[in-house]
Amino acid sequence: MKWLSLVPTAAVLGTGGMAAMAAPRFPSKRPPVGKRKFTSEAVEALIAKTKKKIKDPELAWLFENCFPNTLDTTVEVGRLDGYEDTFVVTGDIDAMWLRDSSAQVWPYLPLVTKDEALRKLFRGLIRRQARCISIDPYANAFLPDPKGRSKLDWAQADLPMLPGVGERKWEIDSLCYPVRLAYGYWKATGDREPFDDAWRAATRRILETFREQQRKDGHGPYRFLRTSPKPTESQFLDGYGQPTRPVGMIHAMFRPSDDATVYAFNIPGNLFAVVTLRRLAEMHTALYGDQAFANECKATADEVAAAVEKFGTIPDAAGDYWAYEVDGYGNRLFMDDANVPSLLSLPYLECTPHDARYARTRAKVWSLDNPYFFKGSAGEGVGGPHEGLRMIWPMSIMMKAFTTDDTAEIRQCLHWLKTTHAGTGFMHEAFDQDDPKQFTRSWFAWANTLFGELVVHLADKHPDTL
Repeated sequence: MKWLSLVPTAAVLGTGGMAAMAAPRFPSKRPPVGKRKFTSEAVEALIAKTKKKIKDPELAWLFENCFPNTLDTTVEVGRLDGYEDTFVVTGDIDAMWLRDSSAQVWPYLPLVTKDEALRKLFRGLIRRQARCISIDPYANAFLPDPKGRSKLDWAQADLPMLPGVGERKWEIDSLCYPVRLAYGYWKATGDREPFDDAWRAATRRILETFREQQRKDGHGPYRFLRTSPKPTESQFLDGYGQPTRPVGMIHAMFRPSDDATVYAFNIPGNLFAVVTLRRLAEMHTALYGDQAFANECKATADEVAAAVEKFGTIPDAAGDYWAYEVDGYGNRLFMDDANVPSLLSLPYLECTPHDARYARTRAKVWSLDNPYFFKGSAGEGVGGPHEGLRMIWPMSIMMKAFTTDDTAEIRQCLHWLKTTHAGTGFMHEAFDQDDPKQFTRSWFAWANTLFGELVVHLADKHPDTL
């Protein structure tokens, strides 16, 4: 689904009298205080602290608009079945993606020990995500009403979805991100409150689903077919995907972009699953004393890791590098997609170290060896099939900045981000390589909050770049 917006440049100040002199150069784009969905004193304090470190006024303005955007505009907090509940929409789509909702609140995690209201928000989201996984571990998006029926135009006619499900595209990362969020919250707070029997049961379904999608004995229970003019909206061979050899990796029918995989073994997704399973093992040991389940998670993680190591790289005279997708038969696809997990983002997600193999992969991703790397007069970066050729995703530029300590490289990334918001004061899903006014999704909270996370990171690690 595509949203293309044409926007004017930033508002031009009046030219006459004291009114023009008083007009702020960069007026806030945040909702008025009374219309914000959620306010955290700790987040507001961090915004004020970080802005003092930013010398560039436009960059400071972008940061203040973007960092709180998830809280300002996308969260609904309340209670469901007697417990704290948090629902987080992506922005301009009234549904919650397991991936996006986790990533949207992640930058606020370091502040949960300073703000009880923020802790409640996290507990509510951890509970809501567990409920979603228990409804359908193969779904990627869910509705506000867990008993509601999807009215979205992407529902499958021949494969009806369960109540509460917004979309049912099987993506490995949909089950990884909630664990990343829960593990991060648990490590930051030591709080055991959200990790009850319901969360425990949901995480057991994660392991069950990963194992089903290793497909050691047949296709398993999942298939996806959709009538659409876009081939990326459906899957090959009656919805089961291209043939694979069962080598121990986990099959994914869709990428983090919600686009269909070409080869079902998506390497960033499988590497993310390895980390996820090891975190689940640690949590089930500590929280429940369940060593048997922990051992199952570790064994599956080891099996997937060994298969990725054996089948997931591409040999080269300069040294091997990561493939994006493979099939276990020896066929390999090299590209990268801006959505995270991507090859570029692997160290950011702690899926691989920033080692020589990653460095070679990163260089190829940011080059014409990647068919979805675009370079134009407005900037350069990675896109993907989701929005097509020439369309650079700011998220990829952010990942480039996150994965380097080269201050010149970081400054270049910040320049591209600052000069391609098209006067809106916010990040977008994608923009044309030569014309930033041609962009998709004017309200994409994940990109906004990720940009804020990057600035906070740089203020701490590389303040001279700001």
